[in-house]
Amino acid sequence: MSEMKEMIVEVVEKIFKKHFTKESVDLVDDGNWAENVWDILEEKDLLRIASSEHAGGAGGDLDDLLTLYSLIGKYAAPIPFVETTLANYFLESAGLSISNKKVTYSVKAQQVTRNDDAINGILYEIPWARHVDELVIMVEGQLVHISLSEAFIEPHSNLAGEPRDKVTLKDAKVIQVSSPLSLQQSAQFIVLDTAAKNAIISGALTKANDLTVKYTKEREQFGRPIHRFQLVQQHLAILAGEVVITNAAVENMITALLSHDGFNEVGYTRIRIDEAAKTVAASAHQVHAAIGVTHEHSLHQYTRRLWAWRDEGYTVNYWKKEIAKKLLQTETTDIWTYLTNPQESIKPIKEAQNG
Repeated sequence: MSEMKEMIVEVVEKIFKKHFTKESVDLVDDGNWAENVWDILEEKDLLRIASSEHAGGAGGDLDDLLTLYSLIGKYAAPIPFVETTLANYFLESAGLSISNKKVTYSVKAQQVTRNDDAINGILYEIPWARHVDELVIMVEGQLVHISLSEAFIEPHSNLAGEPRDKVTLKDAKVIQVSSPLSLQQSAQFIVLDTAAKNAIISGALTKANDLTVKYTKEREQFGRPIHRFQLVQQHLAILAGEVVITNAAVENMITALLSHDGFNEVGYTRIRIDEAAKTVAASAHQVHAAIGVTHEHSLHQYTRRLWAWRDEGYTVNYWKKEIAKKLLQTETTDIWTYLTNPQESIKPIKEAQNG
């Protein structure tokens, strides 16, 4: 954790509280985004929060970054903040210069080839591609930073209405390219991409719970607020429990990332948060009843994101297989120690990645 974390979180949350209303979140459904908030974040130099001072950033760390990502989920922020900040984190990690423009990234395998300083191919489900200037992807074992100025972008959206575009590159200009990446480096990009998704999902889970608690205090039935009914209280208890577990898992994940590669902890969190997303969305809608699915109410803005984000990136199926694979490769007979002790769980991970 950096010394400035508390101050950063307070500043960003004030900005989000003021500017992210239901109407501003709805912008993405019409193909727009909150450019005014982006300008404010840029003016306050919050877009390079986790880049080092040497690289031109604020010198924050992953704790700062992932905590802010939870706020992105909590406010359903319609801006490419996660994409730009994490792309810059990847660039610096690979020994490249960070970008001063809007950037997105993809760490999944794509149908692209590199020929000297040009990239050709088709990329799918690229977040915010139509609204950004540059792209960071892995091509043939290297991290490549590309201009999108001449790319053909076909707009597509996820279930929440957020841009997930098809990008066709024809002799796209390479801005910079890294040295060949080790297997450990490539794996760590996947880890960080998943950690980011875990953080924003945790924020959306928190907001879905908050909206539900508020609704039960305002909505009356038979002359009293519905939160006094036993069945509603049961749903509220389930929601609260899932949010507490999720937040604890994310905190543990961040601690692991700061101390070692965090592979197992990120995977465990991804698996647990997938269950939490299903449970919270179902219970929240049960409590809200029909109004929760209407466009006029805010709940759908968060449950739609929970459903969309669960299926993006490296999903729970990927992580279940990877963790099972690492577990089978260890010689330990004490499974509990392997699962709970980072020093034990890290051993087979590194052996597997190097082999």
